[in-house]
Amino acid sequence: MRLKLYLDEDVPLAFAQALLNRGVDVVTTQQTGNDGQSDTKQLVFATTEGKTIFTHNKKDFILLHNEYLRSGKEHAGIIISDQLPVGVLLRRFMKLLFLLNDGDMKARIEFLSNWK
Repeated sequence: MRLKLYLDEDVPLAFAQALLNRGVDVVTTQQTGNDGQSDTKQLVFATTEGKTIFTHNKKDFILLHNEYLRSGKEHAGIIISDQLPVGVLLRRFMKLLFLLNDGDMKARIEFLSNWK
């Protein structure tokens, strides 16, 4: 099944719009009313909704991913990226989207820097 995406509040809304324009199933923290929630709650929400979370918050989400692995829990995937221009984010994400699906992302962390 195609990847469904949940954008953390630190990701530009222009990126969400660019993804929507390309038919990507994407929702933002602002759209769900989750802005201001903790990273833990963001990951729980994404997992409950079956969505991979996309964030620029490298440190905290690496720690959360490792915590999930240690406790035997699974999340729906985490994509971490440096803050880059929207065009660069889009190009890299589209490469990832064409090669990975939601099953591939289960309990997995991906760094967008690997998708140049």
